[in-house]
Amino acid sequence: MTVKVAQISCGTEYSGVQKEIARAAEKTEMELVFPEVDSSDIKRAMEAIGLSPASSGLKVMLARALVIVEGRADVDGAIVMTCFRCAEGALVRHAIRRFLHEKARIPVISYSFTERTKAENLLLRFEALSNMIKRRFLLARKKHEGLTIGIDSGSTMTKGVAMKDGEILAFHWLPTTEVVVSGLKVYKELLSKASISEGMVEAVGVTGYGRFMLGKELNANLMQEEITVCSKGASFLGKAQEGNATIIDIGGADNKAISIYDGVPYSFTVGGVCAGASGRFLEIAASRLGVDIETFGEIALKGDPRKIAMNAYCIVFGMHDLVTALASGARKEDVAAAACYSVAEQFFEQQFQEVEAKEPVLQIGGTSLIKGLIKAFEDTLKMKIVVPPYSQYCGAVGAAILSSGLLGRS
Repeated sequence: MTVKVAQISCGTEYSGVQKEIARAAEKTEMELVFPEVDSSDIKRAMEAIGLSPASSGLKVMLARALVIVEGRADVDGAIVMTCFRCAEGALVRHAIRRFLHEKARIPVISYSFTERTKAENLLLRFEALSNMIKRRFLLARKKHEGLTIGIDSGSTMTKGVAMKDGEILAFHWLPTTEVVVSGLKVYKELLSKASISEGMVEAVGVTGYGRFMLGKELNANLMQEEITVCSKGASFLGKAQEGNATIIDIGGADNKAISIYDGVPYSFTVGGVCAGASGRFLEIAASRLGVDIETFGEIALKGDPRKIAMNAYCIVFGMHDLVTALASGARKEDVAAAACYSVAEQFFEQQFQEVEAKEPVLQIGGTSLIKGLIKAFEDTLKMKIVVPPYSQYCGAVGAAILSSGLLGRS
């Protein structure tokens, strides 16, 4: 099934990345649509959206968004893209995303590209957008039935759950060494812990970086990217399947912010400027302080982040600040707190440029167990952070739930 997605962009043809965008779209069965506009559309769009950019390319972007809202373009979703270096483009990108959310109610993603953007950088985003459109019926399903297993084959951890009729029977995790080896170990451990045989399992769902390799090995019913899958697990565990919510996931290799509308994801952003805003940075910081990650979060609650200047935009510079602070006699508690706040502040500055934070805010993934990080997010966002039960297993839970939806039951 091919989905029609509007490309609303400026500069992709001049920067040489349009062919990469087209390649990513082809791989994810996405037909790119460029809504036709005229000069009158441009004038009306600037008035409707409230922006009057200097660039003619950005003006055309506004007009294409208006054409979609007025129903003159037959599209299922939209991708809004501007150059990473263009400040005016960033303002237009954010305004269009918000305008389409409020007026068109279609899934939208936004992205700032560089001259080096490749199709591989876009595949996860495009796949997730495509799934939001093609699998909306599955994502909207609010119950789990049957006996299913979900596995999240992540970059650093492989996590799994066995579920029966909405209840978690067993859970298990292992560090990811070899994708298939780690995944099969988790799968077999789940069977043992849940006291079930392989023949009793009605469906298997796999998500994460290793979903295709592991899914093929397990003959999985569902192999789906982690953005939509984690959002399903989070909304299920966080009891947010009936309304709006925001999901925060600080992963080992990247981070994600996902907006939920009526229990279904409709917008998201992935990544950040550097690994300084990843869980890996916090793991390295904890190791440098000589404590495990759980203790790191505990001592961060006792520290004052204002006493340490820390720049986590780059993991290298962040560690330099950490080492310098310790060499100057800083308390471990203050350093741990500064590291947590640095991650939260960078996430806020980068991810929430693309996605509005709406309560409830659900924090998931392994880093949701770091108490100091939760406090840092609450202070930064000025919102209460909700950590659902089994928060570190949201990807696996989502995979188990979505695979249940493929069983053909009412």
